[in-house]
Amino acid sequence: MAEVHIIGTLDGGMGFSSPSISCKWSLEAGGAWRLLEGCQDGETQVDHPIDNQTAQWCHPIDVHYAIKGIQGWPKLSLQVYSEDMYGRKQLVGYGFIHLPTSPGYHQIECPTWRLTGSAIERMQSYFIGGGALLRNDDLIHSGTERYRLHTIASGTVFVSLNIVTRNFSKFGVEV
Repeated sequence: MAEVHIIGTLDGGMGFSSPSISCKWSLEAGGAWRLLEGCQDGETQVDHPIDNQTAQWCHPIDVHYAIKGIQGWPKLSLQVYSEDMYGRKQLVGYGFIHLPTSPGYHQIECPTWRLTGSAIERMQSYFIGGGALLRNDDLIHSGTERYRLHTIASGTVFVSLNIVTRNFSKFGVEV
């Protein structure tokens, strides 16, 4: 079978409402993709940057897939959380990227968004925290119903990836 290795890091994030942030991530691949090695999801540590600069995570991603075809090429789904001085976490951004199909090194910036919610939810969020959340996390990377959401821009997550393909020509897989 043809193989794809995805090796890289979640480098960090900036532009969020709070500088102390962490990120949950997951790779979503189609049915023709079989995980051979690695973890398809994870969570970074919380970084408390000095001078409210870019949060640095350098969180590793290392996944090895066997594939039958390129249909269902993986997407990286992200959820960014802020942490306050009491250790409470609050979601501050959703985002996703289609992973590059070309082999090699790629530096990617993933813009994120968050739900605006109703006027009452915004007021509640201002005074006691929290905010509007997705009921189904599949909406992050699936565009079928996402157009109905009312969102605002949140911040940017920086990702560095190496894509390594193997045996594509041998098994007739074309990108």
